[in-house]
Amino acid sequence: MEKKVIIVGAGLVGSLWAIYMSKAGYKVTIYERRSDIRKAEISAGKSINLALSYRGWKALRGAGVDDEVKKIALPMYNRIMHDLEGNLTTQAYGKKDQAIYSVSRGLLNSIMMTMAEEKGNAEIHYNYKCYDADLENGIVYFEDALTGEKKQDQADLVFAADGAFSAIRYNAMQKLNRFNYSQNFIEDGYKELLLPANEDGSYKLDEKALHIWPRGRFMLIALPNEDGSFTCTLFMPYDNHEYAFNKLTNDTLVDAFFKNVFPDFHAIMPNLIENWHMHPLSSLAIVRCYPWTYGKTALMGDSAHATVPFYGQGMNAGFEDCTVLWELMKKHNEDWEKVFSEYQQTHKPNGDALQDLSLHNYHVMRDYVADPKFLLQKKIEARIFEKHPDKWMPLYSQVTFSHIPYSEAIAIGKKQDKIMKEILKTPNIEEVWDSENIENKILNFL
Repeated sequence: MEKKVIIVGAGLVGSLWAIYMSKAGYKVTIYERRSDIRKAEISAGKSINLALSYRGWKALRGAGVDDEVKKIALPMYNRIMHDLEGNLTTQAYGKKDQAIYSVSRGLLNSIMMTMAEEKGNAEIHYNYKCYDADLENGIVYFEDALTGEKKQDQADLVFAADGAFSAIRYNAMQKLNRFNYSQNFIEDGYKELLLPANEDGSYKLDEKALHIWPRGRFMLIALPNEDGSFTCTLFMPYDNHEYAFNKLTNDTLVDAFFKNVFPDFHAIMPNLIENWHMHPLSSLAIVRCYPWTYGKTALMGDSAHATVPFYGQGMNAGFEDCTVLWELMKKHNEDWEKVFSEYQQTHKPNGDALQDLSLHNYHVMRDYVADPKFLLQKKIEARIFEKHPDKWMPLYSQVTFSHIPYSEAIAIGKKQDKIMKEILKTPNIEEVWDSENIENKILNFL
């Protein structure tokens, strides 16, 4: 008898998981609350560009869709910091050939949905809103958003990949006895701007880099797109700060803000005000919950561990859920009780660790990337990594360019940070940072 799977949510994680489940011989049905984004002039949810790194590529490779995604992925080898005077500081993300990749969320989602249909033979039903679920028996209840008609569907397994505000989690899991749940909005929101290409189609900024304008309590970032444009995002407090979204109450104030705080960006940004009004102000939340599974149902991606975007790992972590579940399926020979149990027990600490890392990295990006001490620390770490890769890998590289579990990476990172604090106390460290003495000192700490 054919085994059947229901996936709620045709986003990035849901579409990728459909391909994996089809590969394992399951008939896959996806229910999506939105209409088909490939036919509509709308973005796929919030459209901050995504940074694809090792964990994401591994999951895409496992499903056999990495070549398709490579066509729209732009490598970023460095982060480039812009100070108030427009001076630039460049910092490599990893070793010489290592990059993170800028991808458009909407474009990637469209590709993944097409792949889910073609490679995963998935049936995608649109405009279906989940309003309840029988988790134990794999029954999901839907309402057609266009007609109001109600229907139910049943499967051997149900996967909720329907995002931070998951309907499965909200309507069913959160009603369970002893289900732990927290949702915390950070005090900052974000607003997107689109920096267009030059008239000849060329880029206005270095397209091989992620650009950051760090300003202490807030920042602007820019990621390249295929058409010569950059997707830019301003992260800033809503209130209670000298610079805050709620203080930018008219066009004159908006223009003056960019002119004073991001002068080099203001100089190359046409139609700033028009662009400002095109995109909504959006909020950012961290969602933690447990258990991630119950009966025949499991949470994946943001529905289990939504995070803030400051480590560029939200999508990569969701894709890694696919890798983890796939490996456990093989390990336990599709004994789903064992798969679900190990998935949540071993992987939940990684979800928590990533959320902590992401919040920490926000402080790093907006406060420290322009700090000479911080930049010196990164130089020292890069040197030790180059000479002793078996003994030292910087935290960023562990998270971005390896498959070390997030919970292990954060523990190693804390130990390394402690060592570096001691090293930076060395007299004249600026002059002796690349000496043998400093190298030995670090090795002795390990």
